[in-house]
Amino acid sequence: MIRQPQFLTSLGVAAEYGLRNDLLDDLSTGYLTETQTLEKGILELLQGFDRDALAPLSRTSFDVYEWWLDLQVDAHRFAYHDYPVHHFVNSYNDNLLLFLTEEHPLTTVDDAADYLSRLSQIDEQVAQLIESLERREEMGNIPPDFIVSMTISRLTGDLNGAKTVASARPATLPLYTTFRDRLELVDDLSDADRQGLLDEALRRVTESFVPAWMDLIEHMQSVQPIAGSDPGLWRLPDGDAYYQHLLREMTSTDLTADEIHQIGLDQVDRLQTELREVFDALGYPRDAATPTLLGRAASDAGFLSGSTAAGKQDIVAAWQQLIDDIDGRLDPYFNRRPAAGVIIIPEDFGAGGYYVAASVDGSRPGSFHAGVGGSSIPTYVMPTIAYHEAIPGHHLQIALAQELHLPVFRRYNQYNAYAEGWALYAERLAEEMGIYEDDPYGNIGRLELELVRAVRLVTDTGIHAMGWTRQQARDYMNSVVGWSHEVARYTVLPGQATGYMIGQQEILRLRQIAMDDLGDEFDYGAFHEAVLGAGSVPLEVLAETVGRWLDSQ
Repeated sequence: MIRQPQFLTSLGVAAEYGLRNDLLDDLSTGYLTETQTLEKGILELLQGFDRDALAPLSRTSFDVYEWWLDLQVDAHRFAYHDYPVHHFVNSYNDNLLLFLTEEHPLTTVDDAADYLSRLSQIDEQVAQLIESLERREEMGNIPPDFIVSMTISRLTGDLNGAKTVASARPATLPLYTTFRDRLELVDDLSDADRQGLLDEALRRVTESFVPAWMDLIEHMQSVQPIAGSDPGLWRLPDGDAYYQHLLREMTSTDLTADEIHQIGLDQVDRLQTELREVFDALGYPRDAATPTLLGRAASDAGFLSGSTAAGKQDIVAAWQQLIDDIDGRLDPYFNRRPAAGVIIIPEDFGAGGYYVAASVDGSRPGSFHAGVGGSSIPTYVMPTIAYHEAIPGHHLQIALAQELHLPVFRRYNQYNAYAEGWALYAERLAEEMGIYEDDPYGNIGRLELELVRAVRLVTDTGIHAMGWTRQQARDYMNSVVGWSHEVARYTVLPGQATGYMIGQQEILRLRQIAMDDLGDEFDYGAFHEAVLGAGSVPLEVLAETVGRWLDSQ
């Protein structure tokens, strides 16, 4: 934990470890090697325990920790196979801006001093990052040309509302404006001291952040002429082995790429059939393709416009109403709810969103970053997005895990298939709760987004295991859902998109077993307690946990 100071800050637990919030993560090769040595040594230490002699709760902790450590050690051989800088969420560039503008606390003078300390370290951290990119390039790992182009646009363009780093004044960049605005809320600070802190922040943004960001832009520009066009990992040394490693990490199963591909095809067929039933009920023509009918449903359901300030406020209110409505229906389905709240943070993109976890110390709630931009946000997908990102999806699961009385690695680590599988399960649960009884268009939105998750299984494996070109992947997505912009996402986050459907299907499988065994005695609240009460776990551990709960019934 203490080797990741930014993670400690995000959780709000640095003080528990005797640390301040004043350091950025060390991205140097030497530090990486030290971390790998520790992971290998801790795994060997753990495996020295007699698992069978442990109490049941400790056996589960043993299994979770062993699974995670084993995955980390296996990943050592692929330390430079990923793309740390790209155009999408979870890239270094997006994470740093989100971290400093939202997650770093700024309520005291000490917090301000820590923020300034971190600003001054950005140039060193970016230099470490660029060195690691050069190591990747030496082994032939350069992102495809279309990803490099999108990344450069991301780095030079939209910096959370700023213009380009090259042309904007440092005083307009978000790392400064956020500090300035939040400093207004710090008590017991004289005007002179406040101005002194602002002057220092501006100096460090100017001397540390801006040059570092320009170096990163120039580095990406330098590899652009030599980048290829193939999107798949198969082109890298040991690329096939790396992709199988990622599939295990992202699905927490031993499923092969071929098996996942077929699961995706089967789920696409199922969901197209379910959509057809809803289309028939609305009287839509049977000879029209699915993408055409989805477009008609979007039009019939209507759009919201975020082209004005008032329009954006209306969209925020609509997001909030969706969350409030389902929140009032949850009690029969959940025995406990997290103490942490969730707020909406409007973002200047269209329909969509993402979740940022609350801090453990209660100082910052969970946040649903919801799209409010653009002139036409389709209303029919908004409910499902809200349920996935907020409640009963990510916020309910992640915030509850943080509040459990469990070892920290079971409260804070998130396993992709479990977390995304739960959020996709939450989308289905909303329909089972009757949320769409009078809203067929909302149900179409739910089915469309679930169809996208099935398409991801097919497309991700097609790109990285079957040699699909970018155009082949786009053609397939266009034929099923009518758009294909996510192909770039699957390129930079290989395997991640496979966790949603695999995780959801496992939770549904376990629930069906419980329903069959318990019959009329089945209780949603008790089942969800069994699924959520163990914290985030690999799917194989989840199956054992639910099995023990079922035996106890």
